[in-house]
Amino acid sequence: MSKKEHVSATPATMWLKQHKVPFEDGIYEYVEHGGTAQAAACFGVDEHNVVKTLIMQDEHEKPLVILMHGDREVSTKNLARQTNRKHIEPCKPAIAEKNSGYQVGGTSPFGTKKNMPVYVEKTILGLPFIYINGGRRGYNVKIDPKVLKDQLGAVEVGCAIEK
Repeated sequence: MSKKEHVSATPATMWLKQHKVPFEDGIYEYVEHGGTAQAAACFGVDEHNVVKTLIMQDEHEKPLVILMHGDREVSTKNLARQTNRKHIEPCKPAIAEKNSGYQVGGTSPFGTKKNMPVYVEKTILGLPFIYINGGRRGYNVKIDPKVLKDQLGAVEVGCAIEK
């Protein structure tokens, strides 16, 4: 991670600045299918502190965002039950990109193209800090996780399962 490297603005960083959310740039080498493990290794943090942004859809093909620890998976059955939906599944990459406005692998919950409900695994909110995508592959922002609930309006859920 190099603080000297210039990072151009993304819709996510513009959203964070507009909402006066302090953040630190986290630049890392993007590796195809490296995911949160790659980011955690580059930042020297536990993968539990790297949060992935997943675009899912319900039985009516209405999109939603779920924020999950990098070292956990989402129980779509539990997520559906807790959000009063019959069924939830991941969106196909092209649909996820259309809904979020971000390339898969660079999806941020901030500044999305479509206004979607956001859900967060409740244990994320208890962490001292998180790294979450800043709107581009190879770029995360380090923030206080309370921002997810206080500024983004994320609803707490409990749907994490061990990988």
